[in-house]
Amino acid sequence: MNDARLSGSCIPYGLLARQRLPQELVCELARHIGTLLGEHTPAQWLWRGRHVKLTDGTTTLMPDTPENQARFPQHGQQKAGTGFPIARVVGVTSLANGAALDIAMRPYKGKHTGEYALFRELLKCFVKGDIMLADSYYASYFLIAALMRQGVDFVFEQHGARNTDFRTGAKLGGCDHVVMWVKPKIRPDWMTPQEYAEFPRELTVRDIKVGKKILVTSFLKPREVSKRDLGKLFMSRWHVELDIRNIKTTLGMDELSCRTPQMCEKQMWVFVLAYNMIRLLMAQAALQAGVLPRELSFKHTGQVWLAWNRQQFLSDAPEDLTELFRLIAYVRVGKRPGRIEPRAIKRRPKPFPRQHIPRRRARRNIRLYGHPQKLRA
Repeated sequence: MNDARLSGSCIPYGLLARQRLPQELVCELARHIGTLLGEHTPAQWLWRGRHVKLTDGTTTLMPDTPENQARFPQHGQQKAGTGFPIARVVGVTSLANGAALDIAMRPYKGKHTGEYALFRELLKCFVKGDIMLADSYYASYFLIAALMRQGVDFVFEQHGARNTDFRTGAKLGGCDHVVMWVKPKIRPDWMTPQEYAEFPRELTVRDIKVGKKILVTSFLKPREVSKRDLGKLFMSRWHVELDIRNIKTTLGMDELSCRTPQMCEKQMWVFVLAYNMIRLLMAQAALQAGVLPRELSFKHTGQVWLAWNRQQFLSDAPEDLTELFRLIAYVRVGKRPGRIEPRAIKRRPKPFPRQHIPRRRARRNIRLYGHPQKLRA
């Protein structure tokens, strides 16, 4: 990241000799930093002394080459020659320190390429005593059963397809009850009959209503974990959206630049490695300043690191490293509970229509008929 533009669209890292850089090495380094941060996370950063891990999915685009199209086909609603190869990415990050623990990448469409299918590859990130925090997409019987089997607690938003009636089950309070979920009679096609038989016939879960959201959780005792505590914890799920934004927008992984699938996957892991290195700096700065890593600015940390890397104002002396961490901790992110923002773009787009035909045919039409009247100066 010698030349990275944190505010730009991508990270040029050609000096790393990408063709010769083993992908396994990049993956191992990225995962190792995430594991290292987890092992050395102070107790005061944890939720009741336990690690909370966030999960969510996103997508990324890549250049329109035959190789990329073959491995990562474009969206099914786009005509041939008018779209870009698209990949689905699912990741697990730490609520305490923001590190990316693992990432899975597959085509956006096709059999066994959904977000849930990718997450099954990441179950190894969770160990006994962890807490998983995710949206309603993950409130699945088989996933919940798998987490319980591993000794992992969870807090999910209830899936919209499941009817929640607080008049049933064991009542714990207002809009708070414990219910039994029955195993679905239809076996998923990705599961073998033996695996299906090993799942329990029933699960005991707790449903609560906090505000306008219905949450499902494995914390069954309200005296130990109240509705209010669970509601505040679920509000922390928003951090995974910020983590994805930092990787995709701040670092520029929303559009990969390599022309082959293998190099695109390697490039993705380089982004994850760079992201975790910045998170490592943030953790060290937060520890020195006595604050939480989530209170520090990711973008500011990257900018300070780049300036220091060019030795514009600091060296690698121990006293200068201390000053580096002090500068990183100088900028804090604002506290904006209950923040609501419109999902709209203020800046006006360019007055060009979307391209619905292949570029070769579009160029031929321009030669024959000229540019459309509304686009001429």
